[in-house]
Amino acid sequence: MPADGPSAQAAPGAAAAQDPALGAHFDAAGEQLTFRVHSSAATRMLVALYDKAAGAEEKGSLLLKRESGSDGTWTASVSAGELREKYGIDGTVYYGYRAWGPNWPYDEGWTKGSEAGFVSDVDEDGNRFNPNKLLLDPYAREVSHDPLRKGMTDKGLYASGPAHRTEDSGAQAPKGVVLPATDSGDDGGTGEKPSRPFKDDIVYEVHLRGLTKNDPDVPADERGTYKGAAAKAEELAQLGVTAVEFLPLQESQNDANDADPESSTDDNYWGYVTDNFFAPDRRYAADDSPGGPTREFRAMVRAYHDAGLKVIADVVYNHTGEGGPWKEDDKNTYSVHSYRGLDNPTYYSLSEDRQKPVDNTGVGGNFNTYNPVAQNLVVDSLAYWKDTLGVDGFRHDLAPVLGNTCEHGCFKYSATDPKTALHRITEEMPARGPDGGEGTDWIAEPWALGDGTYQIGNFPAGWSEWNGKYRDTLRTDQNKLGVEEVTPKQLATRFAGSSDLYGDDGRRPFNSVNFMVAHDGFTQRDLYACNEKKNDQAWPYGPSEGGSDDNLSWDQGGAAGAQRQAARNGFAFLMLSAGTPMMTGGDETLRSTRCNNNPYNLDNAANWLGHEPDAEQRTFRTYTERLLAFRTAHPALRPADFYSAKDGNGNGMGQLDWFTPSGAAPDEAYWNDASRHALAWRIDGTEFDDPADGLYVAYNGSADAEDFTLPSPGEGRKWYRVTDTGAASEGADQVAEPGAEPEAGGEGTAYELGGRSAAVLIAK
Repeated sequence: MPADGPSAQAAPGAAAAQDPALGAHFDAAGEQLTFRVHSSAATRMLVALYDKAAGAEEKGSLLLKRESGSDGTWTASVSAGELREKYGIDGTVYYGYRAWGPNWPYDEGWTKGSEAGFVSDVDEDGNRFNPNKLLLDPYAREVSHDPLRKGMTDKGLYASGPAHRTEDSGAQAPKGVVLPATDSGDDGGTGEKPSRPFKDDIVYEVHLRGLTKNDPDVPADERGTYKGAAAKAEELAQLGVTAVEFLPLQESQNDANDADPESSTDDNYWGYVTDNFFAPDRRYAADDSPGGPTREFRAMVRAYHDAGLKVIADVVYNHTGEGGPWKEDDKNTYSVHSYRGLDNPTYYSLSEDRQKPVDNTGVGGNFNTYNPVAQNLVVDSLAYWKDTLGVDGFRHDLAPVLGNTCEHGCFKYSATDPKTALHRITEEMPARGPDGGEGTDWIAEPWALGDGTYQIGNFPAGWSEWNGKYRDTLRTDQNKLGVEEVTPKQLATRFAGSSDLYGDDGRRPFNSVNFMVAHDGFTQRDLYACNEKKNDQAWPYGPSEGGSDDNLSWDQGGAAGAQRQAARNGFAFLMLSAGTPMMTGGDETLRSTRCNNNPYNLDNAANWLGHEPDAEQRTFRTYTERLLAFRTAHPALRPADFYSAKDGNGNGMGQLDWFTPSGAAPDEAYWNDASRHALAWRIDGTEFDDPADGLYVAYNGSADAEDFTLPSPGEGRKWYRVTDTGAASEGADQVAEPGAEPEAGGEGTAYELGGRSAAVLIAK
C-alpha cells in the first residue's frame, strides 16, 4: 500500500492514524502538527515556520531528528499551542526545509547567506546540499506560490554555484501550505466515478485555463479556473465527449506568465515542468486561499462526474521543474528548489560519476523512477489524486522513464521488471478492466527523446498508449501521397485497432489511443492548412522555441474548402476506427494557432479556446457533435476484442470484411500496393448488438473520384448514407440525423465517392 494510502479517504491534509504519511499533517484533533521528510544523506535538517507566504523571514524553526531504523526519514512535531504562543502563528502555517550534508556539513558559525561549512557544490556521490536554499516539501499538499512570479524573476536566488550559493532564498521561496485537519472532506465529495469501459470513451484533451479563459459566458473572476471548468461539464457532455484529459494540473512554474510578452519564450503555459506532484496548481483556483485549490478542484471533479464524464490528469513524472545544469557552469550551478537540495541522487538519475543528470527527456534530467523512495513519491501522489482528489485516469508524459531499470549512468526500459515504477503503479492501482467497473485508466505517451525511449506497443497489460503510428500513417496517406508510401494493409491495420502493436501481448483495441492531433503539434485545422511550422511569429502567436519539423502536414493547395474537407476526413478516421479516440480542445470549431506547432509558452487569447465561432466553425461543430453521437450509438465501432475476418482463403463472413472499390476482397497484391489509395470495410452489427445490422465505410484517398460497389446490406435491407465528407455534401446536415439518412442502394449498387473523401452507410 502506498505510504499515503491509509489517509486516502480522510480529509485532505489529515495524517494517517497508523502509518503517518510524509509531508506536514495535523492530527485529527488539530492539536499536533508533524513534519516528515526523506533525505538519505542529510546530516542535519530543520523546518522553518512562516506565517506569510513570501516577503518575510521565518517565525522560528524546528530541528528535525532522523527516525531510528528508517532509510532516511526525518521528523519533528509542534503543538498548535506552541505555534500560537511561541511562534506567533495563529493562522495558516507555511513551511520549508533547510538541509546540510556531506558536501556542506553543518558549521555552528553558519548564518543565512554565509558559506560557513561549505566544501563543494557537489560531492562524489552527487549530493548538492545548500542550507541557504529553502526547500519545498515534495509531499506538500498545497504550494504557496511559484519560484518565479511577477515582481520576483531572479532565478539566481534559487541557484547553487559560486555566483549564487550564498544567496538566501527563504523569504521568497515557495513554501508548503499546511492544510488543517478540519479542512474537510465534508465538501460534497467528488461524486460517483463513471465505471464506463475505456473502449466506450471519447477523450477531449484540453488545457484547463485555456478552456474558459476567453469564455464570455463564465464570470470574469472564474475564467481559467477549476470553477470555470466545472461550469463547462454539461456543455462538453452535450458535445458528446465522455472523458476530459486536462494538461498538467500539478503545481508548475506559471505565476510569471504574461509578465513580459517580449520574453514570452520563458513562459510556461502547458505545464510540463512540475514543481510539486501533490498540489493542485494554485493559479487555476478562483479561491486561491489556503485549502481553496484543493476544495475547488474536488468540486470541479464532482461536476464532471455528475455530468457522466471522467477526469483524466496529464502527469509528468519523468523530470521536474528544477531543470538541468546551467549552461554557463554545468558542474556547479543548478537550481535548488526541492528534490535536488534534499536528496539529489535519490530523486534524479545521474551520470556514472554522479556529477550531471542523465537526460532522456531533453528537459533537464530524468527523475530516478527506479529508486524506491522516488518511486514511493510517484505512487503516493497518484494515489492521492485518484482517491482524495477523485481523478479517474492518468496520461503519463514521456512514460518510458517509468520503466527505467537503471538508477545512474544509463537508461534501460523494461515492461516486465517488477521493481520499476511502471510495475508498481499497475500492481497497486489496477487498471480498469475491459468491461468497465472500478479501476484506473492508464495512458502512456510511449516515447521520449533519448536512446531506448521509443516504446510504442511495448507497455504492459493494463496500459493504453498514444498511438503515434496511427497518427503518422493516416497523416501520410492524407498529406504525403506521391512523396511517401502507405499501403492499404497499413491503413487497414490502423483502422482496425493496430493489432500489430497491441494484439501480441493480450491487450485490446481500446489500448490504442487514436489521435490525429494533440496539444503538441498543429491543431486539426492547421494540420491541413500549413505546409510548415511558423513559430517565429510576433506575440501573441509566437515566438515559440522548438517544435517538430516533421509534421506530415499539407495546406491542400491553399483552398479553404479542401482544407475543411481534409479536416472532416481526419476526424472521421477517429470516430470510425477501433480504439479509443482522442480529440483536442477546439478541434470541434477548427481552432488555429496560425501554424505555430509548439505554443507551449503562449498564455494568451491566441492560444486559449475561442467561444464565438463563425458560421463555418458552427457547421464543423455540428459535424463533430453528430459524428460523436454516431460512434456512441454504434457499439460495432467500439469492439472489446480485435475484429474477426474472413479466413485466409477469403471465405466466410467475419465481424469485419474488407473490400476493394470493385467489391472484391483485397488479395495480397492489392494489400501491399502503395499505389492503391481506396479501401472499404463492412462491420457486421449483429455481432455487437448494434442498432444497425451492418456498417459500411469507404475511403478514397486519391484525388480522383472512385466508384465503390456496395456489398450486401443483409436480406431485406438497403444501405443508407450517414455521411459523405466530400465538398458537395458540406453543410449543417453533412452527418444525417438518425432516421433521416437518404437511401444509397442495395448490393451491387455503385456509390461514387469523390477524391479525398470518406463515406459511412448503415444497413436497415
